[in-house]
Amino acid sequence: MAGGANDGRDGDREPSSSDEAALSARLGSLDRRLSELGGSRKSQADQTGAGSGDGAARASAMARGFRLSSELIAGVIVGGLIGWGFDRLLSTSPWGLIVFVLIGFAAGVLNVIRSAGAVPDRTAR
Repeated sequence: MAGGANDGRDGDREPSSSDEAALSARLGSLDRRLSELGGSRKSQADQTGAGSGDGAARASAMARGFRLSSELIAGVIVGGLIGWGFDRLLSTSPWGLIVFVLIGFAAGVLNVIRSAGAVPDRTAR
């Protein structure tokens, strides 16, 4: 009874030599295609200089990001300090700080846009 239950399954039959030959041919074809793809990717990486250039490009992008973010933060901080100073001098408690933080934010965004190169600088005429 145990032997009769497994008679219909494909897992119990022995693979024939033609199945092994077909599988071996498919594996050989796959190996050849993977080798070709790996070789083409390696040659593309060598042409672009991805070895040392990738790290330098990443460091340059990070430096640019820090510079742009520091310009935005500096604009807000300077505007806040000027507003706080006006509030202390003129006793206009929150209004000077609010107005000058907004002006500092606008100036910081404008500096970021100019530094990123999206808008040409007017003083470069």
